[in-house]
Amino acid sequence: MTAAPGKAPGTAGPRLGFIGIGLMGTAMSLRLRERGWPLTVWNRERPNLDPVLAAGAAEAGSPREVAERSDIVLMCVLDTPAVEACVWGENGTAAASGGARLLIDFSTIDAGATRDFAARLRERTGMGWIDAPVSGGPAAARSGTLTVMAGGEEAELQSAAAVLADLAGNVTRMGPVGAGQVTKVVNQAIVGAGFIAMAEALHLAEAAGIDAAALPACLAGGLADSALLQRIYPLMQRRAFDPPLGYARQLLKDMKAVKGAAEGLGLDLPGVKTATARFNAYVEQGNAMADIVSIIRLYEHERQQAQQNQSGI
Repeated sequence: MTAAPGKAPGTAGPRLGFIGIGLMGTAMSLRLRERGWPLTVWNRERPNLDPVLAAGAAEAGSPREVAERSDIVLMCVLDTPAVEACVWGENGTAAASGGARLLIDFSTIDAGATRDFAARLRERTGMGWIDAPVSGGPAAARSGTLTVMAGGEEAELQSAAAVLADLAGNVTRMGPVGAGQVTKVVNQAIVGAGFIAMAEALHLAEAAGIDAAALPACLAGGLADSALLQRIYPLMQRRAFDPPLGYARQLLKDMKAVKGAAEGLGLDLPGVKTATARFNAYVEQGNAMADIVSIIRLYEHERQQAQQNQSGI
């Protein structure tokens, strides 16, 4: 799907609702307000709403109320149980009386659950469902350059084209409902393994004593070049962990989903297993809410431990 021109600020358009105002939800909501979209928001932790309310969004008391006050509901929450609660829980969107006819879920959740939720929601309310997990992080959300991997009906995706165009520079329909989540599994396999590769490359460069900061420029254009090398590696090298690109617990959750999907297909992916184990070790050290870029600290910690063991401390 080629993204359609976005809505000009101040012009009439569908009423939008947004459920889940975390790192990504905040960035996406602020972008939508800047682009002139009317927006009603809800989040379980109410203080998170302050920035988007200050930007002109209206507050709802529940996901149900968001749906009733919107034409299109957007959602970006942590995991499958969170999506289930927001849709099927007490005062969830499925309980709405009228209002939204389409739900776009930007969360990264289980593909099978997505297909089940979508079928049940359409049967109960007639509301359509697009699974649209994203890649790019909060900075891309603020600039409207996210990558969206979408699953759903072509006509429903086209009906939301103007909204998506204001959030994303690349929107691709990968198939019916659930296909977006399957694609995100593949994406996260690359991302999770890539973060570990960047951390280990940096750890090696620093231990060897070369100019670690010069590595991205040195390798630019070669086979080792990538967005990870040019964008993520420099953040690791500078230990630039604030504001966070994302939380370690989040990527660990995604990597476990990748591992589970592979096992469900009868596949053995050693690289995925290693990356999952590395993030699991980091989270277990008390870093669940640490920036994913800070995974380099795991290697620093292990090196310090090894040095202490060698010195007999």
